[in-house]
Amino acid sequence: MKLLTALLSLALALPLAAQMPQPTPEHQKLAVFVGVWDAQMEYVGMDGKPAKSNGTYVRKQPMGAFWLVDNFQAQMMGQQFRGHGTTGYDPAKKKYVGSWVDSMTPSMMVTEGSFDKTGKILTMSGMGPGHDGTPVVHRTVTTIKDKNTHVFEMFIPTPDGTEMKMMTIVYKRRVKVLDKVPGK
Repeated sequence: MKLLTALLSLALALPLAAQMPQPTPEHQKLAVFVGVWDAQMEYVGMDGKPAKSNGTYVRKQPMGAFWLVDNFQAQMMGQQFRGHGTTGYDPAKKKYVGSWVDSMTPSMMVTEGSFDKTGKILTMSGMGPGHDGTPVVHRTVTTIKDKNTHVFEMFIPTPDGTEMKMMTIVYKRRVKVLDKVPGK
């Protein structure tokens, strides 16, 4: 009887496995972000003055092509900063979706957006805290300059309706010594 139950369960599971969602071309685009990146940051500090910092960004796809998982760390404003994010593609919304939490913010930012027609600029927007802690729309733009250089910019609205750039991060991929072999 146990053998019959096991065979029946297997027979029912096979059609379901055949219907499992597969990564789309939109999901495959996320692979360009995978790697270990050195981050050079310029941002507006809490005092409104420009500041600079360096950090490390590790981006992986531990659950396959559906999701990009981010781990970021840096020294910012005199303290250790850590952030974690996810980015994926939601076929129902036909948009890229993301989340971000970090050690300086008590709220999760949820974003959505799309790549431009070139496939090199990903623009996302979502609600997050402004300098005074009140929620404001954040717009982020990630530009893929080349295989090993990405530029991230974050903007928030100002009281007069224009945007202010809060942050620019230039990411440089850490390249293995073997990857630099001439002739490759």
